Amino acid sequence: MVGAVLVVGACVTPSIPIPPPEPAKMTFAVDVVAEQATFAYPATDNYIGSVVFIYNRDRGVGIIENAHPDGSVGPTAPVSAVVNDQIVVTFQHEDQSVSTCIRLRDGMQDPTVSCSRSAQ
Repeated sequence: MVGAVLVVGACVTPSIPIPPPEPAKMTFAVDVVAEQATFAYPATDNYIGSVVFIYNRDRGVGIIENAHPDGSVGPTAPVSAVVNDQIVVTFQHEDQSVSTCIRLRDGMQDPTVSCSRSAQ
């Protein structure tokens, strides 16, 4: 009986975790007049087939889009946002979700500034 349990357990292949999105690869185009931003991320094999969530913690709003066939994203539909808002970027792939929270700035994001630390 124990041998049968071990054999069945050996057939389960653990999934390899996908890495969280890197702030240095995130690009936001911020429209200061309209108070909104669009998001883009370069092609990444790990994100092929992902659903992407862009959520503004400060305003309580967000958007949901699919990654492109090459794993890239965007430019997305605009999300309501202004510079320094806390933005959570989540990639959901099959049964895994990974997120990174940044303080919004126009252009490429600063990997040293997270939601817990604001830009100086």
